Amino acid sequence: MPPVAPHDALAALWRGLALAPEALERVSLTGQDPVLPSSFALGTAAQASIAAAALAAAELGRARGGPAQRVSVDMRHAATEFHSEHWLRIGESARGDTWDRIAGTYRCGDGRWVRLHTNFPHHRDGMLKLLGCAYERESAAAALRNWRAFDLEAEAAAAGLCATAMRSFAEWDAHPQGRAIAAQPVVALTRIGDAPPRRRAAAARPLGGLRVLELTRVIAGPVCGRTLAAHGADVLLVTSPRLPSFEQLVVDTGRGKLSTHVDLRAPGGAETLAGLLREADVFVQGYRPGGLAGLGFAPADTARLAPGIIHVSLSAYGGRAGPWAGRRGFDSLVQTASGFNHAEAVAAGDPSRPKPLPVQALDHGSGHLLAFGTLAALQRQMREGGSWHVEVSLARTGQWIRSLGRVENGLACAAPTRETIADLLEDSDSGFGRLSAVRHAAQLSDTPPGWTRPSVPLGTHPPRWP
Repeated sequence: MPPVAPHDALAALWRGLALAPEALERVSLTGQDPVLPSSFALGTAAQASIAAAALAAAELGRARGGPAQRVSVDMRHAATEFHSEHWLRIGESARGDTWDRIAGTYRCGDGRWVRLHTNFPHHRDGMLKLLGCAYERESAAAALRNWRAFDLEAEAAAAGLCATAMRSFAEWDAHPQGRAIAAQPVVALTRIGDAPPRRRAAAARPLGGLRVLELTRVIAGPVCGRTLAAHGADVLLVTSPRLPSFEQLVVDTGRGKLSTHVDLRAPGGAETLAGLLREADVFVQGYRPGGLAGLGFAPADTARLAPGIIHVSLSAYGGRAGPWAGRRGFDSLVQTASGFNHAEAVAAGDPSRPKPLPVQALDHGSGHLLAFGTLAALQRQMREGGSWHVEVSLARTGQWIRSLGRVENGLACAAPTRETIADLLEDSDSGFGRLSAVRHAAQLSDTPPGWTRPSVPLGTHPPRWP
């Protein structure tokens, strides 16, 4: 399918949440695909998702009494933000490769490929135990030659580990989870409780004074919080001191946020989080579906604790329906399972081995779509009242990217270099040292987005609102 025009992609997202169509007249989108070496319209995906969140922020600000703003997004800048973690520099040096030594793709004994995700220590140790191999890539490869790919995928999931078999688009579309995903909206918005409308006074920035409680890790969920912070929200990132993290991602996605530690499994931890939640406008969580429910923070629970809350959920495979609804997953795994690695390899003329997308487009796209859904829900809450649940999944975002069409000779596009994207970077101080990082790609005519709080180490602040 030929590529969808960027403004049409944005308009479809906007209509999907029944937002005022006249707002689309205030958007300017420049550039065209390809801007990244891919057969997929990744520039359009980046531009449309970032523009959707920015326009929704502008419209929320207008609903609060602010001006009607023009929004502009350049495609090259948007695509660069879709790889922001790659361009981050702390001081004079880049961080090294964050991938674990046995993470990646392997051919199994049946000839099919699998991808292992072992970046977290407990996932790595569990995979080594399942395979019965040494902590070396060659040993893992030898062990996987004794497995069938789909068997390994199923056994890993049963053990709470992260691995997927490579499928084609046709195979994914025929899979029960592929069918379940296709039946879901790109961004789901559901009323989950009754509450009076929250009146929000005008502020200097569109999201000024809004409190966002964020419980996320890695890329997609943190990108949502970073985007909301760029438009003025007070974002409080809550993590457990027991959980592992990746510093490069913490630094990049932590711009604009406060950061505190709360251990929900320790005495008093749940009560502390509940206290923060009662004073919040938005609750963003990216843990495995059902992971917070047992601790008393399912969507219905948060609606009772904080009537009028916007509860925002990220999942890998869509937490609503299907046999994989509760399964753990990451961008690279979803790409492999849902056909992207196969399709990109075919487009490159070498279908013999998986070929990933050049950026974590499912992660970044989902992050901006989460922010878009959050802002649409806040507008609904102001008009109608109620508590609302916003849902986005990596797999459904992938389905959306597929729907944007393919780019002829897109793989021939030159990969960006630091020199070619230097004009999109900004320098700032942080709790980690001097940063060079990608600026936010959206521009608003009256309230330019940006981060007023520096990125800081996890747990820097006390567990309370400013």
